[in-house]
Amino acid sequence: MTALRPVRWFRDFGRPPRILGLDVARGLAILGMAGAHVGVTEAFEWGDPTTWTDLVHGRSSILFALLAGVSIALMTGRDVLPERERLPSLRLNLVGRGAVIFVIGLALELLNTPIAVILTLYGLLYVAVIPVLRWRPRQLLLGAAVLALAGPALLALLSAVALQPFGAGIGFVLYGTYPITVWLALVLGGMALGRLRVQEVRTAVVALIVGVVLAAIGYGLGALGSGAGLGGTESIVSSTSASSGSESIEILPDESLSSSFIPDDEMPPSGWESYPEALAATDPLGSMVRAVFAVDPHSGGTAEILGSGGFALAVVALCLLLCRPLRWPLLPLGALGSMPLTAYSLHVVSVVLVAGPGGFIADNSFWALTVVALLLVTTLWAMFVGRGPLERLVGKGAAAMPAVPRR
Repeated sequence: MTALRPVRWFRDFGRPPRILGLDVARGLAILGMAGAHVGVTEAFEWGDPTTWTDLVHGRSSILFALLAGVSIALMTGRDVLPERERLPSLRLNLVGRGAVIFVIGLALELLNTPIAVILTLYGLLYVAVIPVLRWRPRQLLLGAAVLALAGPALLALLSAVALQPFGAGIGFVLYGTYPITVWLALVLGGMALGRLRVQEVRTAVVALIVGVVLAAIGYGLGALGSGAGLGGTESIVSSTSASSGSESIEILPDESLSSSFIPDDEMPPSGWESYPEALAATDPLGSMVRAVFAVDPHSGGTAEILGSGGFALAVVALCLLLCRPLRWPLLPLGALGSMPLTAYSLHVVSVVLVAGPGGFIADNSFWALTVVALLLVTTLWAMFVGRGPLERLVGKGAAAMPAVPRR
């Protein structure tokens, strides 16, 4: 039976009800995030293909978030809204999954890696979508649009009015590398895609067209802002110490880049005589405008959400279309994408093992080695064992949640 398992895998893997194109897109997201963490890239230029590897920055994690929404939709009913009687169990299931993913993210952060681990936010998103499980695709798209269009500007205004507040919760939820308002917009968009018969060719074609249009609008908006001097964002996290009045600056490499919509020279120093003076220094209106035009990776601006979100949607659509004629050569990518938590964790651990705790690698050879190793290991595991080990752990966490008794 063991000898026949690889044969059955080649014949059956990626067949319905599993959707191979989504696994392939998820595999690309993992490899892209690995490149953002350890790769060396040049500034992107359309006319120079050697710079196209720069696309991995920011867009890979956005692709990952979009696919998270699709997965949530698929596990809660696909194109059919879940019945109200199932909601208590589904909610508990999502809480269990989110909790395990969150703990895995914390464990990776304890390795003292400079990589901005996305799994803690990823786990939180599973809980954040619980109130919208019965939303129809139109409602999900409307929610995503509101968050994408209004969220960044409102966050920038809130930050300016509160004079750049700081704290563990604020940094994690609102103004960190992965602000939940930004990423929730992507998850809601992914859920809408999952509810719209994502397995059908027609859906993929429409998604491709919409993705290209959104990318053009977003990057066009960013280019317009850049030309007007409004699109630049800072790649530092700045905070003012309330006790000492000193400014703390932390530089974060590659995928860990975070930003503030308020430039350093406009941040209010300590010792202002009045709140109006401090508020004027933060330039609330200017902060809101910059939030709209911000397009850089992890800037969290409207232009980035539309541009990179559209790019991610187009990638998903292409994977869905290409997996039909190119199933065989895409199987390794599909295997990788079928166990994203395991693959992502292996990548983070490999960086720590090679560079040491707190160490960082920037080497395209290591990126290439990571790609080959992840594809090989996950393909062999899928062929001979099946589901990834961390995916099994998440499944057990979901199953361990107590059942809700019927009345």
